[in-house]
Amino acid sequence: MKTPVKATLIALGVAIVLAIVAIVFTMTQRAAEPAPPEGERLQTVRTDSHVLDRGGDGAVTVVEFLDFECEACGAFYPIVEDLRTRFAGDITYVVRYFPLPGHINSTQAALAAEAAAQQDRFEDMYHRLFETQAQWGENSVETPEVFRGFAEDLGLDLAAYDAAIADPATLERVQADKSDGEKLGVRSTPSFFIDGQAVTLEAWGDLEAAIEEAIGADR
Repeated sequence: MKTPVKATLIALGVAIVLAIVAIVFTMTQRAAEPAPPEGERLQTVRTDSHVLDRGGDGAVTVVEFLDFECEACGAFYPIVEDLRTRFAGDITYVVRYFPLPGHINSTQAALAAEAAAQQDRFEDMYHRLFETQAQWGENSVETPEVFRGFAEDLGLDLAAYDAAIADPATLERVQADKSDGEKLGVRSTPSFFIDGQAVTLEAWGDLEAAIEEAIGADR
């Protein structure tokens, strides 16, 4: 290789290395991002979160990130319902959406629940979706007509329901829950938080034990 060409390549290589070093230095020296506005802080519950049970003063807040098509969520459903009854008044129970990409109908189900919520019927649709999960879950195609049928069975205003399903804001509401979950480290469903702390589930009774411990600590 001729000396002038070799010298040019070396100079070019040095320039590239210096540019990379400069970029890395700039990134590492960047000032910390400012704290988000109060309403945007990382949190397990927001003002528009769906509350199934509201406990009394000093109640423990239990938050579940769920996917209506998730079989594990379906298996936990009766456990959750039992805990809601047993700890009535001692817990505030909050449900948030976390549709998983591997479930074809999970987003459609969440949209149905959110559309029902706009008619103050969230819990009715919540129950219907879990009680019928075996009928529509694990399909290879989306079946929005099934969920519309549930809306009709529940006596919802179908025109309002259809408008809510078509409104991009309804999907944005679902995605906002999932975004919060991802920031909190949620990777699977169901995922539970008690008073802002993630619950580690290794056995069926772990959620109950965590609730009992939290209630005892608050007394």
